[in-house]
Amino acid sequence: MKNITVLYLTIISLFALCTYAQKGKIASADKKYDKYAYIDAIKTYERIALKGYESPDMYQKIGNAYFFNSELDQAYKWYDKLFALKTDVDPEYYYRYAYCLKSVGQNDKANEMLKIYNEKTGNKGKGEFYSKEINYMNKIKANSGRYKIKDAGINTQYSDYGSSFYDEKKLVFTSSRDTGSLGQRKHTWTDQYFTNLYQTNLAGDSLIPEKAAKFSRSIRSKFHEASAIFSKDGKTMYFTRNNYLEGKKGKDGNRVTLIKIYKASYENNDWTKITEMPFNSNDYSTAHPALSPDEKTLYFVSNMPGTLGESDIFKVSINDDGSYGNPINLGNVINTPGKETFPFVSDENELYFSSNTHPGLGGLDVFVSRINPDGTFDEVQNVGADVNSPKDDFAYLINTKNRIGFFSSNRDGGKGFDDIYQFLETRRLTPKCKPELNGTITELNSGQLLANSKITLYDESHKAISTTESDDKGYYSFNVESGKTFSVRAEKEDYTTTEKTITLKADDCKAQLDLTFEKALCKVAIGDDLGKCFGIKWIYFDLDKSDIRAEAALDLAKILDVMGQYPNMKIDIRSHTDSRASFKYNEGLSQRRAKSTKEWLIKNGISADRLSSKGYGETQLVNNCSDGVKCTEDEHQQNRRSEFIITAL
Repeated sequence: MKNITVLYLTIISLFALCTYAQKGKIASADKKYDKYAYIDAIKTYERIALKGYESPDMYQKIGNAYFFNSELDQAYKWYDKLFALKTDVDPEYYYRYAYCLKSVGQNDKANEMLKIYNEKTGNKGKGEFYSKEINYMNKIKANSGRYKIKDAGINTQYSDYGSSFYDEKKLVFTSSRDTGSLGQRKHTWTDQYFTNLYQTNLAGDSLIPEKAAKFSRSIRSKFHEASAIFSKDGKTMYFTRNNYLEGKKGKDGNRVTLIKIYKASYENNDWTKITEMPFNSNDYSTAHPALSPDEKTLYFVSNMPGTLGESDIFKVSINDDGSYGNPINLGNVINTPGKETFPFVSDENELYFSSNTHPGLGGLDVFVSRINPDGTFDEVQNVGADVNSPKDDFAYLINTKNRIGFFSSNRDGGKGFDDIYQFLETRRLTPKCKPELNGTITELNSGQLLANSKITLYDESHKAISTTESDDKGYYSFNVESGKTFSVRAEKEDYTTTEKTITLKADDCKAQLDLTFEKALCKVAIGDDLGKCFGIKWIYFDLDKSDIRAEAALDLAKILDVMGQYPNMKIDIRSHTDSRASFKYNEGLSQRRAKSTKEWLIKNGISADRLSSKGYGETQLVNNCSDGVKCTEDEHQQNRRSEFIITAL
């Protein structure tokens, strides 16, 4: 019994002793891993650069660190070194350099850099609208051959144009034809009669226009009436007229009578209550109204203040109480420095309009753009060479159920000054995709996907146009325009800001631009590879040699600087090869290279007792690319690596 007790106590004692020893080891390990080195890579780059080491990548990183912190005078210094060393850099660096040059008063050189930036990104500046549409004739050709066109059968030797559907089976249009009235007046500039509204019945399923007759007498004045449109219930009409109401003619400051949009109501079998729109003015023109499918928005043309060109298309909301909102310019997707006119919105939410500046065949051409639910517009497309000609083509409208419609043109071969043509669309226009720019945000060394990064999209003039955040998978996306240049900047706390530029091809529906972050402070502990803080995958040597090259010296200078900042740090230098060549040869080569790396650090001031080195040859491959296995060069390259393992801090 006594022996058993002794044995039991002995086991307990041994267990307690082992437990204590194990706890000691854990505590020791915890102590080691509670101690970290925080490596500020940018400061390291800056210190070794001041010692005379040169590298475009290093200058970019230092310059960016100052640029994104708005320290432009410091950023200028490093970008200046970058461009002294290399000018074949990404376009955004020309922009950043120019921005910094202006901050230090070097405006002439800044303008020179901006000019190069514009050339590299394809941004030729304002006013050169066609620069983004180099291959526009190919697009027009692709959109052609979709229509059967014929004379509408209602034309005269005068001007006939600007039709609209009324009461389903009627067409109301504008004409300057002489109907024999003694009171009919001619415009002194064109020798054409002032225009009135006419109507014709549309017969059969083919909507064949019949004999035309004058529209309502109550609408007619001594001057122009044109471009009438109607609500679906036929009780409201909007139309264009000279500035003339109740027998009074209005004039602008130059005594010119401009044109305005008016509204009329259908009551007791006639059009009454003619009123002008509240956004009209004696000082600018409004014309050519068009209604949205839900009749809550009125589109029109004007040269009012805020117009981008000669005339722009605007929209205004129609409120439930019959009042109107403030006019809104449709923006530069639709409007240009030239003339946009004659809008029409189909019940498929497509905006058709005419322009003399969007790339076309000459004069006014008809274009189309889909209206998105958020009110933005898809890419503008030329409807093709059947409707469009070298002359003016305008006032397009279509019945989307049978694809029959009408447009106006002064093309050769017509009867009069302007003529109305009828068409059948035999093939729908291929819808253009909404171009998307997307990508993922990752951490450089680990490849970890980074959520909640702030992502900003910049246009070709480097103006911020949209901001978003990466999702939980590090993914971001922007809707963009094809054929343009964009920059994407990613920002996240504890990481250095990064930015890239991309130019989308004309037909790109999707483009990918991935961005990688480097940690602003690299946190390392015993057992970590110090080289990962600087993205050092391998130290460069000439083939079959172990002499330190200039590229290798640059990377080793980074290791040298950090060891100078942490005098207690010790590292084990490990050199690896791929499996090509013999096992013995690779072992000897890697050993010589590890030794050369160690000797370089000793020569440059690191005590030998802080360094150890070993060549592992092909014994520690990171993938399956062993002897006899077919691998890509990239896969072999993963095995050719240099490691700087921290053994003490």
